[in-house]
Amino acid sequence: MSAQALTKSEGATTLKAMPTAGPGPDLRALRRSHGLTLAELADRVGRSVGWLSQVERGQSDPSIRDLRAMAAIFDLPLGFFFRHDEAPAVERGHVVRRDTRRTLGGRGGLTEELLSPDLGGSFEVFRSIFEPGAELAEPEIRPTEEAGYLISGRLDLWIGDSCFRLEAGDSFRFERQAFRWRNPGAEPAVVIWVIAPPVY
Repeated sequence: MSAQALTKSEGATTLKAMPTAGPGPDLRALRRSHGLTLAELADRVGRSVGWLSQVERGQSDPSIRDLRAMAAIFDLPLGFFFRHDEAPAVERGHVVRRDTRRTLGGRGGLTEELLSPDLGGSFEVFRSIFEPGAELAEPEIRPTEEAGYLISGRLDLWIGDSCFRLEAGDSFRFERQAFRWRNPGAEPAVVIWVIAPPVY
């Protein structure tokens, strides 16, 4: 299936066909970030490697049952795979409108909204909302470089053995270091969080 985008050439407005990839690129990015091979994911979904490869390349459409199975594997809401299709074809891969952001679950009082157009690329950007009292109690270490900017609220961020009290307007960066966080305030803390390479 293809969509059309308006382009201007020599003073005339023309229509240019644009492909729509569906959930394929995101599924590929999710699979790779979780360290799964095509064969391993296909086995967990109960499908063939060839079928999964076609889905990732946008040559086949998964059923609702397939998407539900994959959402469970990656701990995502089923709706994650559909919000992408709400955007006009010309904007897909480039622009994310405020009302079409996709949410990647919520754990321990943290909700992450994907600001990147998809999960491909060399980095991903999130709007992370930490509810009052939310806490990541056990340190995590990821093979990533991460940076963030606190839009509102307060956030305690531990990087290695150091604890930093972040206020609105503060920013941070760390790479391949143990980290954890806590919202000590009475209002949500909102952070623009960048991760490279993608972890979802």
